[in-house]
Amino acid sequence: MKRKIISIDEKKCTGCDQCIPDCPEGALQLIDGKARLVSDLFCDGLGACIGTCPEGAISIVEREAVAYDEKAVMATIVPQGAPVIRAHLEHLLGHGQRTLYNEAIEYLIEHTIPIPEHENSPAPSKKAPEPAPGQGKTAGTCPPGPGGHHPFASCPGSAARSIPRNPHAGARMPDGGTGSELRQWPVQLALLNADAPYFENADLLVSADCVPFAYAGFHSELLRDKILVIFCPKLDAGIDAYIEKLAAIFSRRTIKSITVAHMEVPCCGGVRYVVDKALEKSGKKIPVTEKTITIQGEIQ
Repeated sequence: MKRKIISIDEKKCTGCDQCIPDCPEGALQLIDGKARLVSDLFCDGLGACIGTCPEGAISIVEREAVAYDEKAVMATIVPQGAPVIRAHLEHLLGHGQRTLYNEAIEYLIEHTIPIPEHENSPAPSKKAPEPAPGQGKTAGTCPPGPGGHHPFASCPGSAARSIPRNPHAGARMPDGGTGSELRQWPVQLALLNADAPYFENADLLVSADCVPFAYAGFHSELLRDKILVIFCPKLDAGIDAYIEKLAAIFSRRTIKSITVAHMEVPCCGGVRYVVDKALEKSGKKIPVTEKTITIQGEIQ
């Protein structure tokens, strides 16, 4: 693919290595007395290294290059510690790379790595409240990260897992209630791992997050035998990142069908928009069924 990437003029480069620390992605190394781009994979083409080169030896060009891989970059960055992770997150936000930033945060969450406090964070830093005197911490509560930032972001409870269900049990409980049909965790699109094995040969239910509260038959009629993806097209930030995430799921796994469930209010139609854009981006043709729920709790 043709994309923007840095170029180093070896004649101008003096090997001062001032550019090396300003590339938290690890794309630059000093080799034989010259700064070298060691991997196209790690260069995001944003040029953070340019401003620190006293010789003007670094520029941005457009050429054929391997696509930048944020997850591969994070695998290289994380062992270098919190300061390097922080610098990378601030670098992405400073250049308006919200999609890549979301991928980096997702990587940290998936690998239960604390998210360091950093500038331009989309959410203010908050400390988890201390337990009242004589009380212990609530069972299952995740400890705050460094500096109290994003206390639940790296919670092990967000790790991908399947929930086995007995296919012959039916939807009714012995007491007449409705049993859960949830087959995986997590369910929020922002937390889902596109490579999770439960997506393979799955029927997806992509739902607005108000639907389960409005529709009493959500589990028995909509969710049964499906993998759940849930988000709010109006209130959630990063819809472009949602399109990217769904497109990745569609591309990497065999998805048999998609059911889209949303409320009747106009803004909720954004759920179908995200699905359609993700299908377009993935190039996949997957049958889609749409369910509209009224605010009275009925299917239109």
